Amino acid sequence: MNATATIRLRFPTIHELSAVFKALEPETRSPVTSRSKVTMIKEDEALTLKLVFETRDTSALRAAVNSYLHWIRLTKETLDSLAAG
Repeated sequence: MNATATIRLRFPTIHELSAVFKALEPETRSPVTSRSKVTMIKEDEALTLKLVFETRDTSALRAAVNSYLHWIRLTKETLDSLAAG
């Protein structure tokens, strides 16, 4: 792998952290493409989700990061709407 990135996201509650982790976990087990690999680490005490991206090139890195951040945003928006309703 030639391009890597690590992103740490802090969540306000363990509930949100766990929900996002569970929502994304299937994606890390069976990636859509062989050009990238993503590892997730849930750091409960710090309320942090660590995403480690390993890809063949910068285009694959950008695509993987954008996809995961999009899925995280959608999951958070869903949680927010359920809490409000």
